[in-house]
Amino acid sequence: MKINCLSCGHKLDLDETYNDYEGQIKCFVCGALLEIKSEDGAIKSQKFVKIVRPSVEEAMERKLG
Repeated sequence: MKINCLSCGHKLDLDETYNDYEGQIKCFVCGALLEIKSEDGAIKSQKFVKIVRPSVEEAMERKLG
């Protein structure tokens, strides 16, 4: 099952564990928390919980790599 992050638009590929799921997932690209509900492998609802911004140290570490 694939969904797009509501914050950054990145395509998230969820495995079959999430076919019947209600709860939060985190975008590994931008860190946004999303609340999803899925049934039989299809998304029924999706909404923002919050956008997680990295600390200054984390941002510098990512930039410097």
